[in-house]
Amino acid sequence: MIKVYFFVLWSFVLVFYGCKVPASNQDSNILSANTSLSRIAFGSCSRHDLPQPLWSPILENKPQLWVWLGDNVYGDTEDMSVLKQKYDAQKQNPGYQKLTASVPVIGIWDDHDYGVNDGGMNYPKKTESQQLMLDFLGEPATSSRRKHEGAYGSYVYGSGKQQIKIILLDGRYFREELRREDGWYIANETGSFLGEEQWNWLEKELTGSKAAIHIIACGVQFIPEEQRFEKWANFPQARKRFFDLLVKNKPAGVVLLSGDRHIGEVSRYQPEGMPYPIWEVTSSGLTHSSTNNTGEDNKYRVGALVNQLNFGIMNIDWTTPKPTVNIQIRGKENVLYLNESFSF
Repeated sequence: MIKVYFFVLWSFVLVFYGCKVPASNQDSNILSANTSLSRIAFGSCSRHDLPQPLWSPILENKPQLWVWLGDNVYGDTEDMSVLKQKYDAQKQNPGYQKLTASVPVIGIWDDHDYGVNDGGMNYPKKTESQQLMLDFLGEPATSSRRKHEGAYGSYVYGSGKQQIKIILLDGRYFREELRREDGWYIANETGSFLGEEQWNWLEKELTGSKAAIHIIACGVQFIPEEQRFEKWANFPQARKRFFDLLVKNKPAGVVLLSGDRHIGEVSRYQPEGMPYPIWEVTSSGLTHSSTNNTGEDNKYRVGALVNQLNFGIMNIDWTTPKPTVNIQIRGKENVLYLNESFSF
Protein backbone atom coordinates (compact mmCIF):
# COMPACT_ATOMS: atom_id res chain seq x y z
CA MET A 1 0.00 0.00 0.00
CA ILE A 2 2.85 2.37 0.86
CA LYS A 3 4.51 1.61 -2.51
CA VAL A 4 1.29 2.39 -4.37
CA TYR A 5 0.88 5.68 -2.44
CA PHE A 6 4.48 6.68 -3.19
CA PHE A 7 4.04 5.92 -6.93
CA VAL A 8 0.88 8.04 -7.14
CA LEU A 9 2.52 10.88 -5.21
CA TRP A 10 5.64 10.78 -7.44
CA SER A 11 3.50 10.78 -10.61
CA PHE A 12 1.69 13.87 -9.29
CA VAL A 13 5.02 15.61 -8.68
CA LEU A 14 6.20 14.83 -12.22
CA VAL A 15 3.04 16.21 -13.77
CA PHE A 16 2.88 19.25 -11.48
CA TYR A 17 6.43 20.34 -12.29
CA GLY A 18 6.13 19.63 -16.00
CA CYS A 19 8.50 16.66 -16.12
CA LYS A 20 7.93 13.87 -18.62
CA VAL A 21 8.72 10.19 -18.48
CA PRO A 22 10.87 9.31 -21.55
CA ALA A 23 8.73 8.15 -24.45
CA SER A 24 9.02 4.62 -25.80
CA ASN A 25 10.29 4.09 -29.33
CA GLN A 26 6.76 3.63 -30.57
CA ASP A 27 5.58 6.80 -28.81
CA SER A 28 8.42 8.76 -30.44
CA ASN A 29 7.08 7.59 -33.79
CA ILE A 30 4.12 9.93 -33.42
CA LEU A 31 4.57 13.39 -34.90
CA SER A 32 1.82 15.97 -34.61
CA ALA A 33 0.09 16.65 -37.90
CA ASN A 34 0.42 20.37 -37.16
CA THR A 35 4.22 20.19 -36.99
CA SER A 36 5.88 22.24 -39.73
CA LEU A 37 8.81 20.24 -41.09
CA SER A 38 11.99 22.01 -42.11
CA ARG A 39 14.49 19.12 -41.89
CA ILE A 40 13.97 15.49 -42.91
CA ALA A 41 16.59 12.72 -42.91
CA PHE A 42 16.37 9.57 -44.99
CA GLY A 43 18.32 6.53 -46.12
CA SER A 44 18.25 2.84 -46.99
CA CYS A 45 20.18 -0.43 -47.09
CA SER A 46 21.07 -1.28 -43.50
CA ARG A 47 22.33 -4.68 -42.38
CA HIS A 48 21.80 -5.40 -38.70
CA ASP A 49 25.02 -7.45 -38.56
CA LEU A 50 27.36 -4.77 -39.98
CA PRO A 51 28.78 -1.65 -38.29
CA GLN A 52 26.32 1.26 -38.44
CA PRO A 53 28.45 4.42 -38.24
CA LEU A 54 25.95 6.91 -39.65
CA TRP A 55 23.40 7.30 -36.86
CA SER A 56 25.56 9.81 -34.99
CA PRO A 57 26.11 12.12 -37.99
CA ILE A 58 22.43 11.79 -38.85
CA LEU A 59 21.55 13.03 -35.37
CA GLU A 60 24.07 15.87 -35.69
CA ASN A 61 21.80 17.29 -38.39
CA LYS A 62 18.88 17.42 -35.92
CA PRO A 63 16.19 15.98 -38.22
CA GLN A 64 12.53 16.24 -37.29
CA LEU A 65 11.69 13.02 -39.12
CA TRP A 66 13.51 9.91 -40.35
CA VAL A 67 12.25 8.15 -43.50
CA TRP A 68 13.35 4.60 -44.30
CA LEU A 69 13.57 3.98 -48.07
CA GLY A 70 13.83 0.19 -48.02
CA ASP A 71 16.17 -2.69 -47.26
CA ASN A 72 15.75 -1.53 -43.68
CA VAL A 73 16.99 -4.99 -42.71
CA TYR A 74 18.24 -7.85 -44.86
CA GLY A 75 15.57 -10.44 -44.18
CA ASP A 76 15.71 -12.58 -47.34
CA THR A 77 13.62 -15.36 -45.85
CA GLU A 78 10.19 -16.96 -45.81
CA ASP A 79 10.61 -17.70 -42.10
CA MET A 80 8.84 -14.89 -40.26
CA SER A 81 10.58 -15.71 -36.98
CA VAL A 82 13.93 -15.08 -38.69
CA LEU A 83 12.68 -11.82 -40.20
CA LYS A 84 11.40 -10.68 -36.81
CA GLN A 85 14.77 -11.50 -35.19
CA LYS A 86 16.52 -9.27 -37.72
CA TYR A 87 14.10 -6.40 -37.14
CA ASP A 88 14.59 -6.83 -33.39
CA ALA A 89 18.37 -6.75 -33.85
CA GLN A 90 18.09 -3.50 -35.81
CA LYS A 91 15.91 -1.96 -33.10
CA GLN A 92 18.51 -2.92 -30.49
CA ASN A 93 21.38 -1.18 -32.29
CA PRO A 94 22.56 1.54 -29.86
CA GLY A 95 22.90 4.21 -32.54
CA TYR A 96 19.47 3.50 -33.97
CA GLN A 97 18.00 3.51 -30.47
CA LYS A 98 19.34 7.05 -29.99
CA LEU A 99 17.61 8.07 -33.20
CA THR A 100 14.25 6.53 -32.35
CA ALA A 101 14.35 7.98 -28.84
CA SER A 102 14.19 11.49 -30.28
CA VAL A 103 13.11 11.34 -33.93
CA PRO A 104 9.81 10.00 -35.32
CA VAL A 105 10.21 7.26 -37.94
CA ILE A 106 8.18 6.34 -41.02
CA GLY A 107 9.15 4.37 -44.10
CA ILE A 108 8.58 1.86 -46.85
CA TRP A 109 10.26 -1.40 -47.75
CA ASP A 110 12.25 -2.66 -50.71
CA ASP A 111 13.15 -6.23 -51.64
CA HIS A 112 15.38 -7.52 -48.83
CA ASP A 113 13.08 -6.45 -45.99
CA TYR A 114 10.11 -7.52 -48.11
CA GLY A 115 11.65 -10.97 -47.93
CA VAL A 116 13.35 -11.90 -51.21
CA ASN A 117 16.01 -10.29 -53.38
CA ASP A 118 14.44 -8.46 -56.35
CA GLY A 119 11.12 -9.98 -55.33
CA GLY A 120 7.64 -9.12 -56.52
CA MET A 121 4.02 -10.20 -56.19
CA ASN A 122 4.76 -13.95 -56.02
CA TYR A 123 6.57 -13.83 -52.66
CA PRO A 124 4.35 -16.14 -50.55
CA LYS A 125 4.80 -14.42 -47.17
CA LYS A 126 4.06 -10.84 -48.23
CA THR A 127 1.01 -10.44 -45.99
CA GLU A 128 2.85 -11.57 -42.87
CA SER A 129 5.96 -9.60 -43.82
CA GLN A 130 3.90 -6.42 -44.23
CA GLN A 131 2.72 -6.60 -40.63
CA LEU A 132 6.26 -7.20 -39.33
CA MET A 133 7.55 -4.16 -41.18
CA LEU A 134 4.76 -2.00 -39.77
CA ASP A 135 5.56 -3.36 -36.29
CA PHE A 136 9.18 -2.34 -36.81
CA LEU A 137 8.10 1.16 -37.84
CA GLY A 138 5.83 1.47 -34.80
CA GLU A 139 2.66 1.88 -36.85
CA PRO A 140 -0.39 1.86 -34.55
CA ALA A 141 -2.73 -1.13 -34.64
CA THR A 142 -5.37 1.19 -36.09
CA SER A 143 -3.15 2.39 -38.97
CA SER A 144 -4.80 2.26 -42.39
CA ARG A 145 -1.55 0.73 -43.65
CA ARG A 146 -2.44 -2.44 -41.74
CA LYS A 147 -5.89 -2.72 -43.30
CA HIS A 148 -5.20 -3.05 -47.01
CA GLU A 149 -2.98 -5.18 -49.19
CA GLY A 150 0.36 -3.54 -49.78
CA ALA A 151 2.42 -1.37 -47.44
CA TYR A 152 1.74 1.99 -49.13
CA GLY A 153 0.55 4.98 -47.08
CA SER A 154 0.69 8.75 -46.72
CA TYR A 155 1.35 11.34 -44.00
CA VAL A 156 0.53 15.04 -43.87
CA TYR A 157 2.51 17.48 -41.72
CA GLY A 158 2.11 21.20 -41.20
CA SER A 159 -0.72 23.38 -42.40
CA GLY A 160 -1.50 26.18 -44.81
CA LYS A 161 1.46 27.28 -46.91
CA GLN A 162 3.79 24.99 -44.93
CA GLN A 163 1.97 21.72 -45.48
CA ILE A 164 3.93 18.67 -46.65
CA LYS A 165 2.45 15.41 -47.87
CA ILE A 166 4.69 12.33 -47.80
CA ILE A 167 3.50 9.49 -50.04
CA LEU A 168 5.13 6.07 -49.61
CA LEU A 169 4.70 3.73 -52.58
CA ASP A 170 4.96 -0.06 -52.41
CA GLY A 171 6.93 -1.29 -55.41
CA ARG A 172 6.98 -4.93 -54.29
CA TYR A 173 3.60 -6.32 -53.21
CA PHE A 174 1.86 -5.98 -56.60
CA ARG A 175 4.87 -5.95 -58.93
CA GLU A 176 4.92 -8.53 -61.69
CA GLU A 177 8.05 -10.56 -62.31
CA LEU A 178 10.99 -9.55 -64.48
CA ARG A 179 13.21 -11.60 -66.76
CA ARG A 180 16.98 -11.15 -66.66
CA GLU A 181 19.57 -11.80 -69.37
CA ASP A 182 23.34 -11.39 -68.97
CA GLY A 183 22.86 -9.36 -65.80
CA TRP A 184 20.37 -6.94 -67.40
CA TYR A 185 16.65 -6.85 -66.72
CA ILE A 186 14.44 -7.10 -69.78
CA ALA A 187 11.71 -4.48 -69.77
CA ASN A 188 8.22 -5.71 -68.96
CA GLU A 189 6.37 -3.38 -71.30
CA THR A 190 2.86 -3.94 -69.96
CA GLY A 191 3.50 -5.44 -66.53
CA SER A 192 1.83 -4.27 -63.34
CA PHE A 193 4.00 -2.34 -60.90
CA LEU A 194 1.76 -0.74 -58.27
CA GLY A 195 -1.48 -2.68 -58.81
CA GLU A 196 -4.78 -0.97 -59.62
CA GLU A 197 -5.83 -0.46 -56.00
CA GLN A 198 -2.61 1.40 -55.25
CA TRP A 199 -2.80 3.39 -58.50
CA ASN A 200 -6.33 4.53 -57.63
CA TRP A 201 -5.22 5.44 -54.12
CA LEU A 202 -2.25 7.44 -55.45
CA GLU A 203 -4.48 9.44 -57.79
CA LYS A 204 -6.80 10.30 -54.88
CA GLU A 205 -3.79 11.40 -52.82
CA LEU A 206 -2.68 13.79 -55.59
CA THR A 207 -6.06 15.07 -56.78
CA GLY A 208 -6.80 18.44 -55.25
CA SER A 209 -3.98 18.15 -52.69
CA LYS A 210 -3.29 21.48 -50.96
CA ALA A 211 0.21 20.56 -49.81
CA ALA A 212 3.03 22.95 -50.76
CA ILE A 213 5.50 20.06 -51.11
CA HIS A 214 4.82 16.45 -52.10
CA ILE A 215 7.51 13.93 -51.18
CA ILE A 216 6.95 10.63 -53.00
CA ALA A 217 9.15 7.72 -51.95
CA CYS A 218 9.66 4.23 -53.33
CA GLY A 219 12.38 1.63 -52.85
CA VAL A 220 13.60 1.72 -56.46
CA GLN A 221 14.60 4.65 -58.66
CA PHE A 222 11.91 6.57 -60.58
CA ILE A 223 13.87 8.71 -63.06
CA PRO A 224 17.10 6.92 -64.14
CA GLU A 225 16.75 4.77 -67.25
CA GLU A 226 20.24 3.58 -68.17
CA GLN A 227 21.38 1.48 -65.19
CA ARG A 228 20.91 -2.29 -65.52
CA PHE A 229 19.40 -2.97 -62.10
CA GLU A 230 15.91 -2.58 -60.70
CA LYS A 231 14.11 0.65 -61.58
CA TRP A 232 10.73 2.00 -62.60
CA ALA A 233 12.04 2.09 -66.18
CA ASN A 234 11.91 -1.73 -66.23
CA PHE A 235 8.14 -1.17 -66.42
CA PRO A 236 7.96 1.57 -69.09
CA GLN A 237 4.17 1.75 -69.16
CA ALA A 238 3.99 2.11 -65.39
CA ARG A 239 6.73 4.76 -65.36
CA LYS A 240 4.89 6.74 -68.04
CA ARG A 241 1.64 6.37 -66.12
CA PHE A 242 3.31 7.75 -63.00
CA PHE A 243 4.67 10.86 -64.67
CA ASP A 244 1.43 11.33 -66.64
CA LEU A 245 -0.40 11.30 -63.32
CA LEU A 246 1.86 14.07 -62.04
CA VAL A 247 1.31 16.10 -65.22
CA LYS A 248 -2.45 15.63 -64.97
CA ASN A 249 -2.71 16.73 -61.34
CA LYS A 250 0.27 19.11 -61.22
CA PRO A 251 0.78 18.79 -57.45
CA ALA A 252 2.98 21.49 -55.98
CA GLY A 253 6.63 20.81 -55.29
CA VAL A 254 7.23 17.13 -56.10
CA VAL A 255 10.44 15.61 -54.73
CA LEU A 256 11.09 11.87 -55.26
CA LEU A 257 13.07 9.72 -52.82
CA SER A 258 14.53 6.29 -53.55
CA GLY A 259 17.08 3.81 -52.23
CA ASP A 260 18.20 0.31 -53.26
CA ARG A 261 21.32 1.15 -55.29
CA HIS A 262 24.07 1.44 -52.63
CA ILE A 263 24.95 4.82 -54.09
CA GLY A 264 23.82 8.40 -53.63
CA GLU A 265 22.80 10.63 -56.51
CA VAL A 266 20.44 13.42 -57.54
CA SER A 267 18.42 13.30 -60.77
CA ARG A 268 16.37 16.03 -62.46
CA TYR A 269 13.63 15.47 -65.05
CA GLN A 270 10.85 17.67 -66.43
CA PRO A 271 8.06 15.70 -68.11
CA GLU A 272 6.31 17.45 -70.98
CA GLY A 273 3.39 19.40 -69.55
CA MET A 274 4.85 19.68 -66.05
CA PRO A 275 5.34 23.34 -65.03
CA TYR A 276 8.57 22.67 -63.15
CA PRO A 277 11.33 20.03 -63.01
CA ILE A 278 10.99 17.01 -60.76
CA TRP A 279 13.97 16.15 -58.59
CA GLU A 280 14.84 12.69 -57.31
CA VAL A 281 17.25 11.95 -54.49
CA THR A 282 18.66 8.44 -54.16
CA SER A 283 20.29 7.71 -50.82
CA SER A 284 21.44 4.16 -50.30
CA GLY A 285 24.16 2.48 -48.34
CA LEU A 286 23.82 3.04 -44.61
CA THR A 287 26.05 0.03 -43.89
CA HIS A 288 27.54 -1.01 -47.26
CA SER A 289 27.99 0.81 -50.55
CA SER A 290 29.06 0.09 -54.14
CA THR A 291 32.57 1.51 -53.96
CA ASN A 292 33.35 -0.14 -57.32
CA ASN A 293 30.64 1.97 -59.01
CA THR A 294 32.66 4.92 -60.20
CA GLY A 295 30.23 6.50 -62.64
CA GLU A 296 27.45 4.60 -64.39
CA ASP A 297 25.48 6.50 -67.04
CA ASN A 298 22.50 8.62 -65.96
CA LYS A 299 21.59 11.44 -68.35
CA TYR A 300 19.41 12.99 -65.66
CA ARG A 301 22.10 13.12 -62.95
CA VAL A 302 22.94 16.46 -61.36
CA GLY A 303 26.34 16.53 -59.68
CA ALA A 304 28.49 13.54 -58.83
CA LEU A 305 27.72 9.90 -58.10
CA VAL A 306 28.45 9.04 -54.45
CA ASN A 307 29.77 5.51 -53.88
CA GLN A 308 30.49 5.82 -50.14
CA LEU A 309 28.23 5.16 -47.16
CA ASN A 310 25.62 7.88 -47.21
CA PHE A 311 22.36 9.32 -45.91
CA GLY A 312 20.16 12.15 -47.14
CA ILE A 313 19.05 15.43 -45.58
CA MET A 314 16.27 17.62 -46.92
CA ASN A 315 16.22 21.19 -45.59
CA ILE A 316 13.18 23.33 -46.37
CA ASP A 317 13.22 27.13 -46.17
CA TRP A 318 9.68 28.39 -45.73
CA THR A 319 10.70 32.07 -45.56
CA THR A 320 11.21 32.46 -49.32
CA PRO A 321 8.31 33.42 -51.66
CA LYS A 322 8.21 29.78 -52.78
CA PRO A 323 9.56 26.98 -50.58
CA THR A 324 13.26 26.42 -51.19
CA VAL A 325 14.51 22.86 -50.87
CA ASN A 326 18.13 22.05 -50.09
CA ILE A 327 19.21 18.45 -50.65
CA GLN A 328 22.37 17.07 -49.08
CA ILE A 329 24.01 13.67 -49.34
CA ARG A 330 26.29 13.14 -46.34
CA GLY A 331 28.45 10.34 -45.01
CA LYS A 332 30.68 9.27 -42.15
CA GLU A 333 31.78 12.08 -39.85
CA ASN A 334 28.99 14.11 -41.48
CA VAL A 335 31.11 14.76 -44.59
CA LEU A 336 29.13 16.56 -47.32
CA TYR A 337 29.16 14.80 -50.72
CA LEU A 338 26.32 16.51 -52.60
CA ASN A 339 24.55 19.83 -52.04
CA GLU A 340 21.75 20.95 -54.37
CA SER A 341 19.10 23.64 -53.84
CA PHE A 342 15.99 24.45 -55.85
CA SER A 343 12.55 26.04 -55.57
CA PHE A 344 9.34 25.31 -57.44
